[in-house]
Amino acid sequence: QSFDYTKKKELRAKLIEAIRLASQKKIHELYVCINPQAITDLKSLFQLADEYCLRIRFVPDIVNNYPDNAVVRPIHQFQAISQRTEPLEDQNNRFIKRIFDIAFSLLVIVFVMSWLYPIMALLIKLQGPGPVIFKQLRSGENNEPFVCYKFRSMRVNSDSDSKQAVKGDSRVTRLGHFMRKTSIDELPQFFNVLKGDMSVVGPRPHMLNHTKEYNQITENFMVRHFVKPGITGLAQIRGLRGEISDMKYIQERINMDIEYLESWNIISDLKICFLTFYHVFKGDEHAY
Repeated sequence: QSFDYTKKKELRAKLIEAIRLASQKKIHELYVCINPQAITDLKSLFQLADEYCLRIRFVPDIVNNYPDNAVVRPIHQFQAISQRTEPLEDQNNRFIKRIFDIAFSLLVIVFVMSWLYPIMALLIKLQGPGPVIFKQLRSGENNEPFVCYKFRSMRVNSDSDSKQAVKGDSRVTRLGHFMRKTSIDELPQFFNVLKGDMSVVGPRPHMLNHTKEYNQITENFMVRHFVKPGITGLAQIRGLRGEISDMKYIQERINMDIEYLESWNIISDLKICFLTFYHVFKGDEHAY
């Protein structure tokens, strides 16, 4: 069957609407069975699905249409074309990563947080009024919001859910400067890891309004939400942390996050953890 321009345009509009509707209904994977002749621009549909934090698969064989970086792989008795390779789609890999997360977080909670938490609680209270633990909604896996925990490093203020910390930020307490410089403020996130909201290693979670903002002005931003956010990540050990001063900076982070997603293995997680400890003891000029 041949498809003229009008039919292709109508079908494309229906596919775009299907992607939007699937996202609204919290569907994370969309399979499209379609005649190859009906598709005008497969790459743009992949990009649109990424913006909605949705994995889209095309079935069956559309070899002549897919972009150069697309991945063809068998799923059960048929093949589906997707945008990229994701090792953590494999159930065994997810199990290995989850076991690592549980073991690592338990070690930190039992041997570090058990004695550090009461000390930090006392010091934070002495710095001024407010809670010991700062709780904030962040964007998690599949763009689902979760409550992220941190030791409170700032004075109580009305901008904490909209304005990120900058160098010389007057909201940060004296103790807060030390905690942020040494990343001690992040330690309560090991409770997030134990709960399953986060992973030890993964893309850093952003505030909800920043997720919405960055998705509108950068490419592939929502792809980083295909995996759980992490306490540390590939971008952080390569120096891409701290204040986001321009969009080139956030795009570099996104590229690092996607590189991690596409090349994950447990050895890389161990390496990132080791390099994170190294940078903490060495000091990071972007930590403030």
